Amino acid sequence: MRVYFCDQFVLPLPAGHRFPMSKYARLRERVEAENRGQFQLRIPPAARDREILLAHQADYLQRVVSGALSRQEERAMGFPWSEALVERSRRSVGATIAACRAALLEGTAANLAGGTHHAYADRPQGFCVFNDAAIAARVMQQEGRARRVASIDCDVHQGNGTARILEGDDSIFTLSIHGEKNFPVRKERSDLDVELPDGCDDETYLAALGEHLPRALAHADLAIYLAGADPYHGDRLGRLGLTKAGLAERDQVVFRHTVGAGIPVAVVMAGGYAHDVEDIVDIHFRTVAGAARWCGERRAAAD
Repeated sequence: MRVYFCDQFVLPLPAGHRFPMSKYARLRERVEAENRGQFQLRIPPAARDREILLAHQADYLQRVVSGALSRQEERAMGFPWSEALVERSRRSVGATIAACRAALLEGTAANLAGGTHHAYADRPQGFCVFNDAAIAARVMQQEGRARRVASIDCDVHQGNGTARILEGDDSIFTLSIHGEKNFPVRKERSDLDVELPDGCDDETYLAALGEHLPRALAHADLAIYLAGADPYHGDRLGRLGLTKAGLAERDQVVFRHTVGAGIPVAVVMAGGYAHDVEDIVDIHFRTVAGAARWCGERRAAAD
């Protein structure tokens, strides 16, 4: 299975910054350490302007590239602007685009970053600069690789930017299963929002996902799966109560309904803010490893 990574494009964050940037390098190291031939690690190309402009306004892209974001926009973004931020953001989007192309060929693929679902067409928000899922979905459509795409957002926070960008676009279905009382305070309207109470456990979460996932995937040619690690009970920003076993089963539910049904799926990591960064890495690695097993089984069945 092809796995794309861009942790070598490091953001210069100030000391004490609350975003766990180290999780990306540690996840790539874990994938490398446990690779027995099931992972093909690749550096993605940077997303081009014409690709980004499929989901973002031209004046916003120009402000990001030139460093002309307002103080308010930088605060909402959560990162200080730098040229490294621009390059990293382009590479993360490029990784999701590449993962979508690979998934359409092989069944599954993964981006070890991505899931920047709070970015709006005209502004950043919540550690998100460009909305990789919205961009990649439209790139696949423009290239004629997929007609209908499903965004399956299992991050603990609503994919508000994705919902707003794709509002009224019947060719891309947006499902967001998230904490009802969590960020963002002002929610947008996805095609299907599943709101969960604080402390939601494995059983309740999995039942809700299993109930609503078929509707989201109906008629889809491709799924983009935002496999957030932040529904974990130990997450600082999560407020739900899922265990690692529950999150692994969540992944299996998604893969059974996608790869098992012949729908290619590109997996992106989305959020994760546990107190111990190794918990984030472990949850994300289980997702990637699970996707690789489904990819292997699909190939074996084809042979």
